Amino acid sequence: EVPDDLGQKKEITKKKEAVDFSGKSQSERRLHFFDHSLMESIERGDPKVHEFLRLLALCHTVMSEEDSAGSLNPEGQIKLYSKGADTILFEKLHPSNKDLLSLTSDHLNEFAGEGLRTLAIAYRELDDKYFEVWQEMLEDANAATTDRDERISGLYEDIERDLMLLGATAVEDKLQEGVIETVTSLSLANIKIWILTGDKQETAINIGYACNVLTDAMDAVFVITGNTAGEVREELRKAKEILFGQTPSFSSGHVVYESKRQLELDPGAEEAVTGDCALVINGHSLAHALESDVEKDLLELACMCKTVVCCRVTPLQKAQVVELVKKHRNAVTLAIGDGANDVSMIKSAHIGIGISGQEGLQAVLASDYALAQFRYLQRLLLVHGRWSYYRMCKFLCYFFYKNFAFTLVHFWFAFFCGFSAQTVYDQWFITLFNIVYTSLPVLAMGIFDQDVNDQISMDCPQLYEPGQLNLLFNKRRFFICVAHGIYTSLALFFIPYGSFYNVAGEDGQHIADYQSFAVTMATSLVIVVSVQIALDTSYWTVVNHVFIWGSVATYFSILLAMHSNGVFRIFPHQFPFVGNAVCSLSQKFVWLVILLIAVASVMPVVTFRFLKMCFYPSLSDQIRRWQKAQRKERPIRSQRPQVRRSSSRRSGYAFAHQEGYGELITSGKNMRAKSPAPTSGLEKTLYNNTSWIENLCKKTTDVVSGFSHDKTVKL
Repeated sequence: EVPDDLGQKKEITKKKEAVDFSGKSQSERRLHFFDHSLMESIERGDPKVHEFLRLLALCHTVMSEEDSAGSLNPEGQIKLYSKGADTILFEKLHPSNKDLLSLTSDHLNEFAGEGLRTLAIAYRELDDKYFEVWQEMLEDANAATTDRDERISGLYEDIERDLMLLGATAVEDKLQEGVIETVTSLSLANIKIWILTGDKQETAINIGYACNVLTDAMDAVFVITGNTAGEVREELRKAKEILFGQTPSFSSGHVVYESKRQLELDPGAEEAVTGDCALVINGHSLAHALESDVEKDLLELACMCKTVVCCRVTPLQKAQVVELVKKHRNAVTLAIGDGANDVSMIKSAHIGIGISGQEGLQAVLASDYALAQFRYLQRLLLVHGRWSYYRMCKFLCYFFYKNFAFTLVHFWFAFFCGFSAQTVYDQWFITLFNIVYTSLPVLAMGIFDQDVNDQISMDCPQLYEPGQLNLLFNKRRFFICVAHGIYTSLALFFIPYGSFYNVAGEDGQHIADYQSFAVTMATSLVIVVSVQIALDTSYWTVVNHVFIWGSVATYFSILLAMHSNGVFRIFPHQFPFVGNAVCSLSQKFVWLVILLIAVASVMPVVTFRFLKMCFYPSLSDQIRRWQKAQRKERPIRSQRPQVRRSSSRRSGYAFAHQEGYGELITSGKNMRAKSPAPTSGLEKTLYNNTSWIENLCKKTTDVVSGFSHDKTVKL
């Protein structure tokens, strides 16, 4: 059925080809348009049709929740059309719109209850003289050098009043594929999710439930709707009192409720309170809550809630909320949006992500990362973001370690050379150590290393938490790296110093000279740091092998070349260690000293990591242990003979006097494919009729429980 010129629906008697009026490949396919004459008028350039479509198009800005456009009808009358949020537009209506306002409000609430995005539309007839005067004032305001924004805003407020309500629109904005799964995974990774939207409160709440940000299992949902700063402060205070009463702390098997006195003694206790609650606040209340004397109360309550939903907010308020978190909390903020109204928020956050879609590329151009769909955020954070943090921390730890071990040897040598500034190594070794000998292995680790693969990172979001808590590189880790480097430098210097004291070579000649001492320490240093980075590497590739062992081979090649007679004849002043490499490395005693240094430097690290793995394993350590156990079980499983089993169940109706299996067939149980028997770890699946969210939580728990036999890990 299609409407005719009078708006009456009529059936199409003959088959007509539908017209693609939108011209977009993403348009709704179920919306059919059959008016070929309108398309022909558009292509022909009919001025009346173009004027009609221009009047239908309302201008759109990103700085407010209410936008207006002026138009001139064929009779020469000027009309102002305005569209925007109902809470803003209804305040500017003429008093004669009471009946229509009440009916439209009911419709808007009904639409919002269904999760639709709504807008209200109104108009006003303008007098020619009034509009001319107003236009002149607007031109003067645009040319003003002071208070330009305030003057322009006041003029728009003056013209956008006494509006006549036309009605409202409701548009279904479907969630993208994978939004629910992504939000749930990020929540399991202890990432707090705040929704900042310009939709109505009812729509925003429905979106929260649809995304699984809000759930029926929550203890409480605090809705802040105050119209003054005092009312907002009082509602925030009451919500905090309720939250404190619902959040017990467990001590010695008894439930002890935290009091205000405890919070005063421990200023960080408020952030430690984590209740399964949500906070919902609208734009009017948020404007008062962002005032300087109330913003801390808002932030304290918001940080204690699991989810925050801000509805009917302007683009400026979105940016202010992000700035509020950055100002008062030591947290990394990430903002993601797909429209021009999200640009200010994306720019304010530490990390801005824009989604390319039908709303233009403004968000993408203002962002640090661009995604095609929201669901890619899960892999960006849980896989690539986590890997980047993991690799960078290991890179920094190794970098500090090897440089402290390399440099402090000069400090110990200074006590024995009278602080004469004599270097303990060959000058060419000092030049090439960081550039050639140790640069490529740490580069390969910083690019390719990973503790677990991408699938495990996606299935176990709790692996993301060490990065949030900054556990892999902090002050403690830094001083551990410094202490490790100091210990290695002591072993590099004092072991060869004591070993070379009054020692003769195999040929009876004295080898305790400066050049042999320098070559021995340099060779030991290259071998020790190469073995150390081999121990630090968790994920081996061909590149890692080539870079690590190739660097060691490169060292010996350059060492023998620089100490050769041919290079000495060409550059006698630059390469004074002629023949020393061959003389020193041909002694078994020297290689024994090198082996002793390597063992003394590496064994404490190996011992510490072994004990830590046995008694205090991290979640990633246990997952790697489980993966190793899984690889050992696979060959055993593949060797099991496959026996074809026959089922005794029948579904025929050969005997009419018996009941048969009709109920079984109609129920469909016999036709559903059965899942394989569950095994340990990630291969476990659920058979019951549970939601995929429970399945994800179950899978996450099984990652740990499948391989941890001696220690229970709390996720």
